[in-house]
Amino acid sequence: MGWGLLFALLLALFMGGAQAQSPTPDQQPAPRIGVVTMGPGEVFWERFGHNAIVVDDGAAAGPTSYNFGFFDLAEDGFIGRFVRGEMQYMLVALPLEEDLHYYREVGRGATLQWLDLDPAQARALADALAENAKPENARYRYDYYTDNCATRVRDAIDRALGGQLRRQLEVRSSGDTYRGESVRLASPAAWMRVGFDLALGPVADRPLTRWQQAFLPRRLADDLGEAKRADGRPLVASAIELLPQRQAAEPIGRAPRLWPWLLAGAFAGIAVLWLAGRRPRLLAGFAAGFWLTCGLLGLVLLLSWIFTEHRALWANRNLLLLNPLCLLLLPGAWSLLRGRSPSMRFRNVLIVVAVLAALACVPLWLQVLPQRNGHWIALLLPIHAAFAWAWSRPRAPDRNRTG
Repeated sequence: MGWGLLFALLLALFMGGAQAQSPTPDQQPAPRIGVVTMGPGEVFWERFGHNAIVVDDGAAAGPTSYNFGFFDLAEDGFIGRFVRGEMQYMLVALPLEEDLHYYREVGRGATLQWLDLDPAQARALADALAENAKPENARYRYDYYTDNCATRVRDAIDRALGGQLRRQLEVRSSGDTYRGESVRLASPAAWMRVGFDLALGPVADRPLTRWQQAFLPRRLADDLGEAKRADGRPLVASAIELLPQRQAAEPIGRAPRLWPWLLAGAFAGIAVLWLAGRRPRLLAGFAAGFWLTCGLLGLVLLLSWIFTEHRALWANRNLLLLNPLCLLLLPGAWSLLRGRSPSMRFRNVLIVVAVLAALACVPLWLQVLPQRNGHWIALLLPIHAAFAWAWSRPRAPDRNRTG
């Protein structure tokens, strides 16, 4: 009995000592927090780069990448939600090495910035990310400009800093816009560059603060490198290159020069007037293709404004140039191709289309929610005006014809 009691007392003392020496959550080593930024790729949705938050808690498996950029193309209704602007993206936590595997294969660079956070800030951010990555919390409503993989990284860091990052970035602006940044990064693919430029409305031409411009991973990385903590120390403690960028780097932005567009529009308008008197059927074939293109593109812009949540496309003044009314001109083009005189309705619609195209110039002087579409006006307005001048007037009767 004596030995048993002595053993119990020793066991109790050992357990009590072990419990007293086990560290509390505040005494646990704080995880390291970083931001990894990936360079642009060749696929159109990779043109803008990518980023993720890295948490290194010393686990044997290595650092964890919290990546907000996952979506499932095979998910039921994905295409419909994409068209309506109601896409669902998700946060996925995975080992950093696994996340970098694809970027290494395709030659996209990756740079890691380790942040100088207080232990409490680092723990809070790591805990919030782990909670956010749970299946019931991982999904979010994606918006290309205001709620994407980069803005989610930005917001998570800002919350950990108590709003310090936002206070620094909201008071600065480079003068860039959503349109300028989108067209710049899409420029290696001509169809993508033109698509962004035509589809974006006046919302895309407001000068952005650096906070808003952080919808781009590279811009966010640059601003993190310049940001300060509340005590004045740099926010980024160190930066290392994880992968070299073997693909083309981000292109440099250039504002469109107006004179080439104006010259092309004037030349096209003169050609329309010249062909109207000499090769009317050839011109009718060109006109049919032109009106079909304008009408279909305009219909897409109109439906995007009315029926989708793509706010960057709303109230697009290119609707005055890419007018859905152009589709009503196609029967007249068919008549001209057959050598017949088109109806009076055709002539009236021609005039309406030309007048509406001319009205696209008015907001350029008013500067109310300006839209930088002067180059498209310079190109398309002379063509609409030339068609109206050539075919809106009744044709003179053929005096050699009887009966």
